[in-house]
Amino acid sequence: MTLPMFLLLASALFSVGLYGALSQQAVVMVMMGLELMINGVTVAAAALWWFLAPQQPDGQVLVLVVIAAMTVEMAMGFAVVTLLFRSSDADMTDMAGELRG
Repeated sequence: MTLPMFLLLASALFSVGLYGALSQQAVVMVMMGLELMINGVTVAAAALWWFLAPQQPDGQVLVLVVIAAMTVEMAMGFAVVTLLFRSSDADMTDMAGELRG
């Protein structure tokens, strides 16, 4: 594959994630949209590093760090959503907005 194809894939992932994050009401779906956006940026960064400096492992290490951070972020996000649902039966973004004090 060529660099423009990878960038097209990354922009498609980011666009679908942006649409999902802005159009959904369920908190889990908004989180999935944000995750797709981060994946699009990660694919673009990895492709740029692969095509611009393939001998240097800096880009690969950064991609692995970003994936590990995304894993922790999603686990914490799902934990917060689960706690929110158990405590006040709120699973939509407008229900969670009413919890601000």
